[in-house]
Amino acid sequence: MLTLKNIDAGYGPTTILQDVSLDVKAGEIVTIVGANGAGKTTTLRTIVGQILPRRGKITFQGEDITRLHAHDVVDRGIILVPEGRQLFPDMTVRENLQMGTYRKSARSDQESRLEEVLTLFPRVRERLDQNAASLSGGEQQMVAIARGMMAKPTLLMFDEPSLGLAPIIVSQVFDVVRQIAATGTTVLIVEQNVFTTLKVADRGYVLENGSIVLADTAPALLKNDHIRRAYLGI
Repeated sequence: MLTLKNIDAGYGPTTILQDVSLDVKAGEIVTIVGANGAGKTTTLRTIVGQILPRRGKITFQGEDITRLHAHDVVDRGIILVPEGRQLFPDMTVRENLQMGTYRKSARSDQESRLEEVLTLFPRVRERLDQNAASLSGGEQQMVAIARGMMAKPTLLMFDEPSLGLAPIIVSQVFDVVRQIAATGTTVLIVEQNVFTTLKVADRGYVLENGSIVLADTAPALLKNDHIRRAYLGI
């Protein structure tokens, strides 16, 4: 479904990603794990067209999207749930969810889509008429994910979904990720929380200093000596 081949990208004169290649197949949960500053968020921003790569090629469902603008990438069904949730705090939860229907294909059946999404997020249903700022961090993360689902994604990408959340809430967030994948939506997750995300994922890539250093099935990565020493403290 999604392929990155030999991608170099960065900001201004600084190169962050170096020769990054990876692929995501339809129906998978794939994760990119690594320490803070490894280039994980830069990878997602490059995929969605916020950063133009200096070298390499990105294809999605067979189409070259390397140099598309961000709104054109979104129109093709690639949706990013950003780090830090980035809700509109003075708008209600309902209004935040409606902002997710910016794709033309999502706007046409907004109400039925809302009902489908709220079935996945019963706690969000209870908060529809509250301002987003009044919610807990975990509830805000659920709203951010629900907003992404409102866009009818083909590929839903998460940037650090566990950031700043208590362990029990992190577990709930990743349970929701499993449910989303079960609906047929393909998922790509960027995370520092290596153990938790590899327990959910089918496959994973390890990004260090802007380069892919390991790629394998999630169970194999959990058993990998380098992963156990560097990220799990074992």
